[in-house]
Amino acid sequence: MRLGSLLLLLGAALSPLAAIAQSSTGNSVLVVLEPELKKEDYSILFKSLEARGYELTFRAPNEKSSPVFVYDIPQFSHVLMLAPTTKTFADDLSPQSLFYLLKEHPTTNLVVVLSPKNTPLSTFASEFSLNLPLPNTPLISHFPARKTPHTTVFVSPSTPSSSSISPLLREGLSTIVFEGQAHMLGDNPMLVPILYAPPESFSSDTTDDRSGDALYDAADKGGEGLWAGSKMSLVTGFQATTGARVTFVGGVKVLSDEFAKMEVAPGKVSGNAQLTEDITAWTFQESLVLRVDNATHYLASDTSRIQKDRYTTNDRLTFTMDLSQYNPARGSYVPKPDVEDMQLDFTMLDPHVRTALLPVAGQPGKYSVTFRAPDRHGVYKFIVNYKRKGFTSVQVSMLVPIVPPRHDGYPRFLSAAWPYYTGAISTSVAFILFCVVYLGGEAEEDRQRKLKGKGKVE
Repeated sequence: MRLGSLLLLLGAALSPLAAIAQSSTGNSVLVVLEPELKKEDYSILFKSLEARGYELTFRAPNEKSSPVFVYDIPQFSHVLMLAPTTKTFADDLSPQSLFYLLKEHPTTNLVVVLSPKNTPLSTFASEFSLNLPLPNTPLISHFPARKTPHTTVFVSPSTPSSSSISPLLREGLSTIVFEGQAHMLGDNPMLVPILYAPPESFSSDTTDDRSGDALYDAADKGGEGLWAGSKMSLVTGFQATTGARVTFVGGVKVLSDEFAKMEVAPGKVSGNAQLTEDITAWTFQESLVLRVDNATHYLASDTSRIQKDRYTTNDRLTFTMDLSQYNPARGSYVPKPDVEDMQLDFTMLDPHVRTALLPVAGQPGKYSVTFRAPDRHGVYKFIVNYKRKGFTSVQVSMLVPIVPPRHDGYPRFLSAAWPYYTGAISTSVAFILFCVVYLGGEAEEDRQRKLKGKGKVE
């Protein structure tokens, strides 16, 4: 009986560990599903999230149950907005509330599904430098020849415009089936392109070729007003400076069971299911999440490696940093040893030293660099500002004053000053010799005069 009780207690204690989600920010997901969409049509998506440990809560866009905020505290770690055609939302799901959520609560992430219709989510997307075409202009492609409608577009992720840019897509991704609206990307550096449109696709308000003349005229003008080609994006992420992530998907059917099971070639299904996993894994901060575990600085000659509160000009300084990446399989952070393009700035208004911060051999996750402090006193900063597409930004800033040497800290003799030393010594020696000669000459004259006077007296 005691053994059974102990096993029950042990199982109760370990059961929460088995339910820990792979996300680094939490496992609660609010799914906003509009009434026109059926839950069973997206079972692959929902089962994939539940299998990875997420707890799903469903509500309609206009419902007030399961609020996103309670006393300004977010109740969910992630929000999945499957409401592409909804035009009225509850107050906690309005574009203003979602923007506030991402700004003030960086641990909350968001997936937004768009549609060719003009909705409040279209306005929300424009706040993230996404330029949408006119309403009711879905993406169309007549190639390759197929039985599906022209609005059902096959996208190959192996094209250079898509696979070489997004680091969050896993290798071996099959052809994607897309239906919805494309968008153009602005100049915002925080945008993360995930999937581009095929080069032969375009946005139009008709599925036939009646708009072909307009497309030709736009292309003849250098592309002005032309919504076509691989410069359009279908799925785009946004990495906020606070760490929050947002992903915009151009069509809700990309996440559906229908497209996940569709054959793109005989005996080969689409890669929509894998794409959905990659999108949710990145947005919910399972993948490409970096963290600085420790950062310190010390004198290069100090074997104790104790961080000092000030340094002297021309000191040899060493800066070290421990970097780790979140491992969703283990549910913890592990050292990241393979960053080769990180740099350190030692700045006072402007960078006085800019050098590569390279990994230390034999110590995974540790990065170190040694440099000489500038020959100018002031208050400096150690700055690491590492930003790459798809990865969370790595930002480190540490203040340290650089002071002049103490009165007894200056060298007694300078090798560069030997000409001045020689000049001073030679002048002193010459003066002494002159004094000896001059005074010695006067004494000899007095002696001679005395001798002459003595001879006269005799």
